[in-house]
Amino acid sequence: MKRTFLKTLAFAAIGAFIGATAQAADITGAGASFPYPVYAKWAEGYKAATGTGLNYQSIGSSGGVRQIQAKTVAFGASDAPLAAGDLDKDGLAQFPAIIGGTVPVLNVEGFQPGELRVTGPVLADIFMGVIAKWNDPRFAALNPGKKLPDLAITVVHRADGSGTTFNWTDYLSAVSPDWAAKVGKGNAVKWLADTAVGGKGNEGVAANVSRIKGAIGYVEYAYAKKNRLTHMQVQNQAGKFVNPDDTSFAAAAAGVDWFSVPGMGVSMVNARGDNAWPISTASFILMYKQPVDKAQSAEVLKFFDWAFTHGKQAAAELDYVPLPDSLTADIRAKVWPQINTK
Repeated sequence: MKRTFLKTLAFAAIGAFIGATAQAADITGAGASFPYPVYAKWAEGYKAATGTGLNYQSIGSSGGVRQIQAKTVAFGASDAPLAAGDLDKDGLAQFPAIIGGTVPVLNVEGFQPGELRVTGPVLADIFMGVIAKWNDPRFAALNPGKKLPDLAITVVHRADGSGTTFNWTDYLSAVSPDWAAKVGKGNAVKWLADTAVGGKGNEGVAANVSRIKGAIGYVEYAYAKKNRLTHMQVQNQAGKFVNPDDTSFAAAAAGVDWFSVPGMGVSMVNARGDNAWPISTASFILMYKQPVDKAQSAEVLKFFDWAFTHGKQAAAELDYVPLPDSLTADIRAKVWPQINTK
């Protein structure tokens, strides 16, 4: 019971917590649904420790960017990092806050999580509608001895502008030339499969996959676990089939040079390493360098300072990867001084 509680607390229960404290909250943020479970868990701990609340709207990465640009929140959150030119244009600072992974999930009876295997090119063809049934020979060849049904595949994707979609399509573009040429990467793309169905947020995709027999979708791993969805192993750049978890996400992050890109917006997809999960990503925070409400921005930095120091266990319990101490020290020293809170 305790283990289940820890693994699922950050969803409905913590969502109710945030909603209940919204009017009295001292911090406002909006954006990616990918990190919402861990931000919600951190919010509970930070409220207990400091008395300061958090009102975080899980509206998708594109919504988070729009909200911070409109100056309606103290921070925006996006899994698709903004490019240097966009950051400079709006006077924004950007830093990663947490690391996780996007996973393919399916609704096909008779299989346990991680029992089925898939490669990136086959995933791309499934999401383009080229592979339309679960017993297609290309998919069957990756899963010898498995009794795959003659069942139509329904592709479930995000209906809103989404950093999870950016991570997913960034990966498919990296491993499939056809996908890169016909679809590409972005927060929102044109879905080519005839059976494509949209869902709002990671929550909506998870709900549709649970509801539709033969469905396949993509969600942040915490949503797969919370909804008891069946995920697949995915072949990584080293040719190994790996399962998603905090260990494989950490392996993908191990070789990242965060300051090699302005704004720290490094892509982690198809990372090297035998144990690396190939669809890993960081989720990023966006804040104004010259905020209108300096006190709010100061509280945001205090919140993430607390989370970086005291929130590691909560992140691990939800199978996210907290940033290493060396990286958070660099963020404090190199990024936060750009934000004028005095």
